[in-house]
Amino acid sequence: MGKTTQYKSRSSDENGIIHWSDEENQIWSELYARQIDLIKGRACQQYLDGLELVGLSENEIPQLPDIDKVLMRETGWQTAEVPALINFTEFFRLLANKQFPVATFIRTREEFDYLQEPDIFHEVFGHCPLLTNPAFAHFTHTYGKLGLAASKEDRVYLARLYWFTVEFGLVKTGDGLRIYGGGILSSPGETIYALESDTPQRHPLTPLDALRTPYRIDIMQPLYYILDQFDDLFSLAEMDIMSLVTEAKKLGLYEPLFPPKEKQAS
Repeated sequence: MGKTTQYKSRSSDENGIIHWSDEENQIWSELYARQIDLIKGRACQQYLDGLELVGLSENEIPQLPDIDKVLMRETGWQTAEVPALINFTEFFRLLANKQFPVATFIRTREEFDYLQEPDIFHEVFGHCPLLTNPAFAHFTHTYGKLGLAASKEDRVYLARLYWFTVEFGLVKTGDGLRIYGGGILSSPGETIYALESDTPQRHPLTPLDALRTPYRIDIMQPLYYILDQFDDLFSLAEMDIMSLVTEAKKLGLYEPLFPPKEKQAS
């Protein structure tokens, strides 16, 4: 069975509540317990502050209406239930409307350590805490509006900027490098690898470089970009990002720092 068909999102009832099974709640509990220890001293303070505000349960999968109350109060955002995979247009439309897409399924035990699709643990634990932060929320909203209006070709460039910030971004702090990217914060292996391995390259974030940098979703990242300070996300949102996309298209992509993905036989 292909990756795209393995998971089916659950639907909420008339009160917005999803009735998760005991096993699904147990998987959340184990993922949460493992990751909450790993992010100590590694996640940025803005994320930790957001985590406290959102108040995620360690014993069961959080209900989205509870998260929405906090996000709406702090930054005017809310979550949106979505299927396991959505297309670019829907993704940008939701962000442009200050709705963060959350796929309402949780990974199986067979994919406990890694899965390619973003599940509810990735979306809620990895991203929702930072949506309480005004700079992060503003950048994500701006990104959604730009993407919604962009051409198909330009969206691919924009996706790289999102990847190297919202998903896999690092930030300088007075205590050293810290993580703010949700793709790292929800992955035990990458949480340690991103900060402590000598393997990946780490460069200061310049938006033009990020727009020109290829990535793969199914490997540990060979390169991370570093924000000088967290509130630079606000400044980034105020830039003329689409003119940078035009420039990136003229200059072309950098050489990938990874081997090409092997093609599977159809």
